[in-house]
Amino acid sequence: MPPSLLRWSTLFMALSLSACDDAPRFTQAEPGEARSGGEATVRKSDQNAFSMPSANLSPTRRLDFSVGNSFFRSPWVIAPSTTTARDGLGPLFNTNGCQNCHIKDGRGHPPTPDSDNAVSMLVRLSIPNEPAYAKVIEQLGIVPEPVYGGQFQDMAVPGIAPEGKVRVEYEPLTVRFKDGSEVELRKPKLQITQLGYGPMHPDTRFSARVAPPMIGLGLLEAIPEAAILANAQAQAKAGNGIAGRPNRVWDDAQQKTVLGRFGWKAGQPNLNQQNVHAFSGDMGLTTSLRPFDDCTDAQTACKQAPNGNGPDGEPEVSDNILRLVLFYSRNLGVPARRDVGSPQVLAGKNLFYQAGCQSCHTPRFTTAADAAEPELANQVIRPYSDLLLHDMGEGLADNRSEFQAGGRDWRTPPLWGIGLTQTVSGHTQFLHDGRARNLLEAVLWHGGEARAAQQQVLSFNAEQRAALLAFLNSL
Repeated sequence: MPPSLLRWSTLFMALSLSACDDAPRFTQAEPGEARSGGEATVRKSDQNAFSMPSANLSPTRRLDFSVGNSFFRSPWVIAPSTTTARDGLGPLFNTNGCQNCHIKDGRGHPPTPDSDNAVSMLVRLSIPNEPAYAKVIEQLGIVPEPVYGGQFQDMAVPGIAPEGKVRVEYEPLTVRFKDGSEVELRKPKLQITQLGYGPMHPDTRFSARVAPPMIGLGLLEAIPEAAILANAQAQAKAGNGIAGRPNRVWDDAQQKTVLGRFGWKAGQPNLNQQNVHAFSGDMGLTTSLRPFDDCTDAQTACKQAPNGNGPDGEPEVSDNILRLVLFYSRNLGVPARRDVGSPQVLAGKNLFYQAGCQSCHTPRFTTAADAAEPELANQVIRPYSDLLLHDMGEGLADNRSEFQAGGRDWRTPPLWGIGLTQTVSGHTQFLHDGRARNLLEAVLWHGGEARAAQQQVLSFNAEQRAALLAFLNSL
């Protein structure tokens, strides 16, 4: 037996002796495990791995995907313009194109010290909830900051003042493993400067959010609500400190409260609304579902600026463009996993389960038979998320509520494709604000309900840590 295989066989034996009795023990890959997106799984693992259409899309439907891709990639321009299909940018905005945040349909990152703008990291704003704002809270989930609104926009069209500048500074925080090894984490400190419209409310809450990857969103939308709620009930019944909760959010189209599943705090109910709010908040573009510019009453020049609406009041983003972008965002395929049968990857998978990570990062679902797109229906998928809110502890807290999510709550992010982050996005900055510079740092920031899992990882030796990372990087 080769020395490397002998080493991992020895680790398997150690895991068998040390793992909890009820934890599964994996000695080989599960059937179909490499196909994270079921029949929609794509076989790319290069820099374009996140930009491929679902593998089971027909040639005709791939044409719609390509047209949607063109609107996702191309920049929008200031109105008035001869480019009437893409004008209306701003007056306040964060970027002029979707692709600028979701680079190659992948993960955003915090601004570097020499960046002019934050671009792929947004800052959400709100003030404390009060009974007088009950209707606003019902529909927005927050009370927006009175002057700057619910999202800080650090860019503007000529003649309009941007809202200010965003910078991030970091403080070191050392964490020690049981074997004496140390890792230096970095704790972010958000800096908001050069305010363009005067001081903010003294109790303003800030939440930095990097753009998440776009892959598999249609499959997540197709997970039955009953399956998500069943996980919440099972976790509550287990009584082991893991207690995922669904967020309940406002559906703009249905005008009622429904299950939330998208965004860092599951604050959006579906992909269309997620796209509509991104067009509005990120680029200042109107849609039929959100037909107004993202200006507050205090920003009079913003309200008076020209827009790109049509002569009969048509929104800047037409219903047809919105439909094509929705089709594109639903059908970005999930890349196949790599090395699922590798001894090191299997050892890491056992350690993942031993630490209890699968309690929140639910490995497997089957999508609904009535999914919005037929290619996404009845698929066995492996997103490694329960789409529920969990208390992640004070270290990750933004102290900003969003609908039923509290200041320490975050939705479990899907892990599929996470091992291709460097290849696609050119960096490995993780968590909601990009503070973690690699996957190990991301794990070590886990607290609250995930503290027991974090403590398990802190007890792992170097070989076990390498195995766990090999498993995560195979996803």
